[in-house]
Amino acid sequence: MRSHLLNDTTAELYRSSVTEGIERVAAKLATAARPFTGVTPDALSPTVDAVNLDEPLHDTIAALDELEDVYLRDAVYFHHPRYLAHLNCPVVIPAVLGEAVLSAVNSSLDTWDQSAGGTLIERKLIDWTAARIGLGPAADGVFTSGGSQSNLQALLLAREESKTDDLGRLRIFASEAGHFSVQKSAKLLGLPPESVVTVPVDKDKRMRALALAAELERCKAEDLVPMAVVATAGTTDFGSIDPLPEIAELCAQYDTWMHVDAAYGCGLLASRTRRDRLDGIERADSVTVDYHKSFFQPVSSSAVLVRDSATLRHATYHAEYLNPRRTVAERIPNQVDKSLQTTRRFDALKLWLTLRVMGADGIGGLFDEVCELAHRAWEVLAADPRFDVVVEPSLSTLVYRYIPATVADPAEIDRANLYARKALFASGDAVVAGTKTGGRQYLKFTLLNPETTLDDIKAVLDLIAGHAEQYLGDTLDRAS
Repeated sequence: MRSHLLNDTTAELYRSSVTEGIERVAAKLATAARPFTGVTPDALSPTVDAVNLDEPLHDTIAALDELEDVYLRDAVYFHHPRYLAHLNCPVVIPAVLGEAVLSAVNSSLDTWDQSAGGTLIERKLIDWTAARIGLGPAADGVFTSGGSQSNLQALLLAREESKTDDLGRLRIFASEAGHFSVQKSAKLLGLPPESVVTVPVDKDKRMRALALAAELERCKAEDLVPMAVVATAGTTDFGSIDPLPEIAELCAQYDTWMHVDAAYGCGLLASRTRRDRLDGIERADSVTVDYHKSFFQPVSSSAVLVRDSATLRHATYHAEYLNPRRTVAERIPNQVDKSLQTTRRFDALKLWLTLRVMGADGIGGLFDEVCELAHRAWEVLAADPRFDVVVEPSLSTLVYRYIPATVADPAEIDRANLYARKALFASGDAVVAGTKTGGRQYLKFTLLNPETTLDDIKAVLDLIAGHAEQYLGDTLDRAS
């Protein structure tokens, strides 16, 4: 079995095997007529279950043929212009090239003696991102697995900087439209459920600064400790951006850590026309960015950045076999000193190659395109009597629902929208997401593909209306 190890003697096998795999994927990308086949778990599970992992095929071609049946044929293809559901972006080719390189070389970014140049590339990209944010000369950070881990690490640092050992007194303030990872992080950090205080949002789904001020004042009056305010620059459901300057002022007034979850909105850092929507982010103590959302990078590619590099010490532990204390004095750059992870992929290489090939303006231009598309789609929805759209988009997300002319029961309208989404997914013609707002069921477009057109969106809206009308018609037939 040594013939399968990647080394100097197997370079040709590596080349031919990877080329064969790339050919299969390229063929799928070139011929996928729909984003999804509509396969159900019950239909696909027997095919996967029938594979005996204890009986290898001993042949790459045969394994790829099998992969067609268990994965490639029924994968959800985010590159398709009618994939409009979650925060999954189509990826740029330089980043995919980076993925191929980093997987083969297999550097681990925990210590210098495992990564060398990779360490310096990651640090350069952290400095570049921190400069784009405006965090100042003492800023630092590290790549992570995603926004949830970035938020967890940021809140860990905030907890350690909070000047109290009484965890029951700590409070985190987050928008009601913020990401659930705030609550999850609080639990992982040993904080009680009441530690996360939900702050109401305005009509545009932005945190209400006056409500935050009231909560911070109440916290002070009750002798509690305001550990952190989590502002969101791009909420998952609405793409809304909290009022960052006002939140920064309040954090300064109450001596509170300001964290900005810009996992989605970080694409604005490269925008040539919309960067001002992030004004105030430069005052944050920590920032989450997900390059695998709005920088068009493959999963995973994320980072947490901090204004003061010294705060990263709260994630630092030394092991004699890995990063002994003496390496600090020797100025050996071990990234594990900053990270919650030990072994860690060289995900930074993907962004590095993207910037070197396309440039920041190239990335920002793509994100500007989808933001503009979302605004045009909002105009279409707002003018269509069949739909109710919640807010004008700040980024590239639209939340809406089908409203039939002949049905007044909100619960029945909820069921019609749920059915329409399910039927659309089963058809494979398009993929949209769903959510709840105001206790009612809504549908959601997350537009991250510059290849998606307004005609695509109009066509999907017609499909949704058709499915909803079919459901309501069938319901009336059964009731009569």
